[in-house]
Amino acid sequence: MFEDLPISTQMGFWGLAIGIALGFVVHRTNFCAMGAVSDIVSFSDWRRMRAWVLAMAVGIIGSQLLYMGGYVALDHSIYLRPSLSLSGLVIGGLIFGFGMVLGGGCPGRNLMRVGNGDLKALVVLFFIGWAGYMTMRGVLYYPQSWVRDALVIDLKGWGLPDQGVGTILGAITGLEGAAMQMVAMLAIGGALAAFALKDAGFRRSPRHLAAGILLGLLVTLAWFATGYMGADDFEPAQVTALTFIAPTGDAFQYLMTWTGATINFGIATVGGVILGSFISSKMTKTFHLSTFVDTPDTVRNMVGGALMGFGGILALGCTFGQGITGISTLAIGSLLATAAIMAGGVLGVKYMERVLDI
Repeated sequence: MFEDLPISTQMGFWGLAIGIALGFVVHRTNFCAMGAVSDIVSFSDWRRMRAWVLAMAVGIIGSQLLYMGGYVALDHSIYLRPSLSLSGLVIGGLIFGFGMVLGGGCPGRNLMRVGNGDLKALVVLFFIGWAGYMTMRGVLYYPQSWVRDALVIDLKGWGLPDQGVGTILGAITGLEGAAMQMVAMLAIGGALAAFALKDAGFRRSPRHLAAGILLGLLVTLAWFATGYMGADDFEPAQVTALTFIAPTGDAFQYLMTWTGATINFGIATVGGVILGSFISSKMTKTFHLSTFVDTPDTVRNMVGGALMGFGGILALGCTFGQGITGISTLAIGSLLATAAIMAGGVLGVKYMERVLDI
């Protein structure tokens, strides 16, 4: 019965289920990439950052095993394109990272907060979707394209079919690409896992351990859903996993054009995260309505949402889209974008400390 449904509908069910699980996990574990950066800068607490790094490690190992097993064509994703926009990834990442601090968290975090009753997170999401859509197809398209095209490396000119670490290592060493992909998976995934787990305080924290492991597994499951379950000769689904910039804009458009629109995996995950967080908050009796503190708080969150929408499209993703999903493909661009997002987050935390006189 399920197999007889259109692929888009099947992907909608998969996206909803994975989104619900993600919203539940984020709410229960208090995972937040912005919080991870803030914890380090303000309190020298690395536990949430280690959870993020562990999610990267689990995502890399799980996704690469699917790729090497022939289940998911990661090389068909947007992350492994042979065109590497250094200006877009770095500048976009910095803008996004700064914006996520002003907006109280990344898009995934704000989706969770909406499910928990936070009305200002809903406003942030609107500005993320609004600015993101204008950047993809509206008045911000040309400014975005100017920045993106300012410094681009065409890897095809270097004889490289994609920007994967394994591909690059294979070209440098002259060894088989598949073997070097395995080496890259074990080296990078192992190093990230070792960094996350070497801290005794982190290992003794079930909440942070669960966040890292489960988020990495959900990214792997999302790749499997779109890359394997969504494979179809006539109506193939886009090979992707968890990302929330473009899907947030798509979700708003979907709600406005319901009768003539088609759901996809990304739209369904957006709704799923909100629903999963709502279920968790109701189960723990923590659901409560909240809103802005004052006018400056309102303006900061609106600006933060707009910056995330613009920067996220420019950087090809957010803390989930690049920071876990993109990194799981072992793409050089994802590593650069994630580093830029973290740097932008540090700048944002420093700015907020100065503004709020903390």
